[in-house]
Amino acid sequence: MLFATFVALGVWQVQRLAWKTDLIAQIDARVHAEAVPAPGPEAWPTVSRERDQYRRVVVRGVFLHDRETRVQAVTDLGGGFWVMTPMRTERGFTVLVNRGFVPPERRDSATRAAGQVSGPQTVVGLLRITEPGGGFLRRNDPDADRWFSRDVSAITEARGLSDAAPYFIDADVTANPGGWPRGGLTVIRFANSHLVYALTWFGMAALTLVGFGVFVRERRRRRA
Repeated sequence: MLFATFVALGVWQVQRLAWKTDLIAQIDARVHAEAVPAPGPEAWPTVSRERDQYRRVVVRGVFLHDRETRVQAVTDLGGGFWVMTPMRTERGFTVLVNRGFVPPERRDSATRAAGQVSGPQTVVGLLRITEPGGGFLRRNDPDADRWFSRDVSAITEARGLSDAAPYFIDADVTANPGGWPRGGLTVIRFANSHLVYALTWFGMAALTLVGFGVFVRERRRRRA
């Protein structure tokens, strides 16, 4: 029974390895593909993590800087905040754009006035699925304006936004005037330890057979 269980777990991890490898290949293709228009209201019901996460999209509209939200972040540049700014698109809906990272001393928008661009803007970036709830052991607190995750529904409700997309967009590395916020810091990294797990389970199965063989031999020796 132990042998069969360990073999079954090993086979399951091999299947998971194939799934993860295919997923990584799909996402790599999305990231480097030509940017497509961000999904409009007619497509929102079908937007999913499996099919659309990290899809490269483009959107054009006007930023609503007075309704930006700062979400705590840790990046390669250190600790600080993501600047989530609503954009009223030319197609009539609103979408949250993660314009990029700012350090604590740039949290106040007045310290990066050059980046508060006006008029129609074009953003190219990666479609990201909402991050509800909060961060590790820290819940979002809309009333106190403390945010630890990019919870699209909670942010749009707190900022009084209507016709808002159920996703947000991570802006690419295109520089903003004044240098802040700093975009293009999306981390695309997937743990893929399924091969190690599979070898571990198959190894346990082999050890089970060896142990059983030793047990049988010892019993025969005692009987003899």
